[in-house]
Amino acid sequence: MTAGVPIAPAARITALPNYCSNSGALERLWIAIRGRLMQAGVHGLPDTLTWPTDLRPHWRDPSLLIGQTCGYPLVTELPGQVRVIGSLVYAAPGSQGIWNRSQLVVREDEPATRLEQFRSRTVAYNGTDSQSGYNALRALVSPLAVQGRFFGRGIESGSHLKSAEAVRDGLADIAAIDCVSLQGFRRYRPDVTQGLRVLGETDDYVGLPLITSLETDDATLVLLREVLSQTCTDPTLASLRAELFLAGFEPLDEAAYAKHLAMRNQALALGCPHL
Repeated sequence: MTAGVPIAPAARITALPNYCSNSGALERLWIAIRGRLMQAGVHGLPDTLTWPTDLRPHWRDPSLLIGQTCGYPLVTELPGQVRVIGSLVYAAPGSQGIWNRSQLVVREDEPATRLEQFRSRTVAYNGTDSQSGYNALRALVSPLAVQGRFFGRGIESGSHLKSAEAVRDGLADIAAIDCVSLQGFRRYRPDVTQGLRVLGETDDYVGLPLITSLETDDATLVLLREVLSQTCTDPTLASLRAELFLAGFEPLDEAAYAKHLAMRNQALALGCPHL
């Protein structure tokens, strides 16, 4: 453990809100992380995770010690406003190391077998600021677009869960679902994925970044990376990690997320600013 780490300010907050199908396991993960941080002399740590409903002020909160954002807003909205800790590594279909792919879900009774067959049909997406649900899919369909559009209609659902439900219920024909979210639905919310199948997947991109406030000093950032690495390799936590599909942790900086911008720029260059 790194020596001489400054004591963290009082009332730090922590949150891991993006993959919340098993919130109880996430809370237990935080307890394990918290214990190691306390042993290293970091105080002012919360007993439980925060579950923010308004993400933008949460990401910029100067008291944020560990948070989770999407890689697309990281590179489009947050440069110079947060520090990147790294990325958790997941073991789920569509994941390989730090790289993830969005899964294209359609109904099981959908006769189409290729993405091209969804021209002019309805797509559901969680939000225009999402890498997995919007930006990666826009990059995938942009070479197929005509006069800047591929799909005929888009439904902004507000979450991956609601996008999957929209496809399941016939409100939309296709959606790109983050592969870790989809695996969580399969295991913990099978009602959401009942009647769905995976048609294909997007190109890969680096998984969700863990972030910390600009107020977090270099020594504490190093400590956070050490503690996350240890927590993700501790054999006594193997069953907990399996509940969360966790396979490791990789320290990264903001530059690791350049592909998110490249995907956006590819779509814009092809005249496809929207899904």
